[in-house]
Amino acid sequence: MTYGWLEPLYTAEEMRALDAWAIEEKGVPSLDLMERAAAEVTRVLTQLSPPGPVIAVCGKGNNGGDGLAVARMLADHGIEARALLLWPASELRGDARANYDRLVSAGGDVAEVAPAEVPDALEGAALIVDAILGTGFEGAPRTPADAAIEAINSTGLPVLAVDVPSGADASTGRVEGACVSANTTVTFQHSKVGLWISPGKDHAGRVVVADIGIPHEGRLAAPSSGLIGPGVIDAVPRRAAASTKFSSGSVLVVGGSVGLTGAVCMTCEGAMRAGAGWVRAAVPASLNEIIEVKLTEVMSVPLADDGGHLSGDAVGAVLQAAERADSVVVGPGLGREAGTLAAAVAVIERVEVPLLVDADGLFALAGAGLERAAGSRRPAVLTPHAGELSRLLGTSSSEIAAGRLDAVRDAARRAGAVVVLKGDDTLVFDPVADRLGVSAGGSPALATAGTGDVLSGVIAAFMAKGVEPFTAACAGVRVHAEAGRIAARRIGLPDSVIATDVIAALPFALRSGPGEDVG
Repeated sequence: MTYGWLEPLYTAEEMRALDAWAIEEKGVPSLDLMERAAAEVTRVLTQLSPPGPVIAVCGKGNNGGDGLAVARMLADHGIEARALLLWPASELRGDARANYDRLVSAGGDVAEVAPAEVPDALEGAALIVDAILGTGFEGAPRTPADAAIEAINSTGLPVLAVDVPSGADASTGRVEGACVSANTTVTFQHSKVGLWISPGKDHAGRVVVADIGIPHEGRLAAPSSGLIGPGVIDAVPRRAAASTKFSSGSVLVVGGSVGLTGAVCMTCEGAMRAGAGWVRAAVPASLNEIIEVKLTEVMSVPLADDGGHLSGDAVGAVLQAAERADSVVVGPGLGREAGTLAAAVAVIERVEVPLLVDADGLFALAGAGLERAAGSRRPAVLTPHAGELSRLLGTSSSEIAAGRLDAVRDAARRAGAVVVLKGDDTLVFDPVADRLGVSAGGSPALATAGTGDVLSGVIAAFMAKGVEPFTAACAGVRVHAEAGRIAARRIGLPDSVIATDVIAALPFALRSGPGEDVG
């Protein structure tokens, strides 16, 4: 299956292969690529109009070669520039050496500096160019790079990173040691995966993708990752004149417990606003009257009740109700009573229609084993945040935060399901297609209780319409983030947005283009 709405993100390995293809098969000289890259960085720098000298801090590889070329080109534009070499010039090779020689021949200002000398050498700069470590870097920076990175960050000056902030892994977003905190990153030809996944994303600042002349037919070797573009919304069927509530998709939401009825309500309302034609809430019988009052358009399915929590005796009734559903959500507001969790696992294992597991459904899986989600042939989507994923994988939240991509891949493969790791950089991974969708983020209004329940409803509605799980999850993430942005504009402040505001904004998100101000 092709995903034209995924805007390509390249790993370091994929980018190396593309570079090699351009150089070896298309005959593009590598030095020309470096020259064009430096020209694009220089173009962005001139637009920034630094009010004083620019200092390029250069490593000894191709990234350093880019920085040396930038220093030369800035001087040609009348901007005072200086290059600092962290390694002796005698260690430069290939294109990096060629650009060092060009800079020296042009009378450029270039100096070799020891780690302890970097802070003094940066004094007087108006802007710093980070050209220390490139896309091939992995692990933690060592001397002298680590000291230089710390010195750059301590200045508080604007920083432009060349291709990727030094210290960030371009393929995963991992940061295992010192890492440059850039205001702008100019990356070449295609954006890189690690620029959009935290913590790498948090160091990249504004990302500018610069075309450096690699022939575009090279994109035929499509990368396995991409940003979720606005076109994904077109993959969701819309109601037509002949549509009925059944053909529009039926969603069954299983959840609710004493004190947690709001979660199941928001999931149901999210599903309805996302276009589901028929939504039912399967809840403990003692809570049924509350659900009937809260949800006018949603039908309720009273279930066997144990003190306001779902009883183990409810499993049969849930499975029977699921026979008339096109998708099922298990978990919102479910609670954590032992009998309830056991019932949730039984439903997860036995339901035969597309399934989404969230919230306390994920807690149930964490106790029973993530692999239990793969107990049926039906497609499934799991939607954890970092804390929930840490329980599922038996690790810490800090380890999830440090390696979000590795974690979501691991969970998806173990569960045999699409996993949506929520966050500003929400990740959607399909283990069957080995495909990753990444949200561009930028929706701080979603950082409030209940918005995850809304997302579950949206994705479930799309699955109920027959959209395959990876596309449904990516479309849900895109619409959800846009609804958060629209809600913030309508309310006037992201901090004041609540989950029901996001639900109200869903129709506008479904019909809006990227950044369109509607509603």
